[in-house]
Amino acid sequence: MSARPVAERDARPPTATVVASFLAAGIAALAALVAAPVGGAVVGLAGAGFIAGSVRRSPRTLSRAAGTGAVGIALAGALGGAAETLLVSGVALVLAWDLADHGISLGEQVGRASRTRRNAAVHAGTTLLVGALSAGIVYGVYLAAAGSQPVAALALLLFGAVALASALT
Repeated sequence: MSARPVAERDARPPTATVVASFLAAGIAALAALVAAPVGGAVVGLAGAGFIAGSVRRSPRTLSRAAGTGAVGIALAGALGGAAETLLVSGVALVLAWDLADHGISLGEQVGRASRTRRNAAVHAGTTLLVGALSAGIVYGVYLAAAGSQPVAALALLLFGAVALASALT
C-alpha cells in the first residue's frame, strides 16, 4: 500500500478578508481625504500597509499600518477636518485593521481554501456595530461639550474611540 501525499494547507489569508480590509481602508482614506487632503494621504498609506501585512501575514505590519492611519486621522483633525468625516474614517480604519488581522488568523487556522465568508461577514458586522456605537458616543460627547473647543479635542476623543473599539474586538 502506498501512502497518499498530504496536501499542504495554504496559510494565506482568505481573499474575501483581504478585499474587505482593502475596501474599508479605502473608505477610511476617502473620509480622511474629505476632512483634510494631507491626512487622507497618510491614511491611504495605512491602506497599503494593510495589504502588505496581509500578504506577508505580519500582525506587526498591520499594527504599524493602523498606527500610521491613526496619525493620519489625527493630522486631518488638527488641520480642521469635520468631526463626522473623522469619525467615519476612524471606524473604517479599525474595521480594515480588524479584518486584515482576522484574515491572517483564519488563514493560519483553517487555510485559504476553507469556506470563511460567513465567518468574516459576521466578524466584520460585529466590528462595525461596536465601531458605530463608539463613534455615536464620541459624537454625542463632542456635540455636548465641544461648543468652542478646538478640533484637536475631537482628535483626542477619536483616538480614545479607536482604542476602545480595538480593545473590544
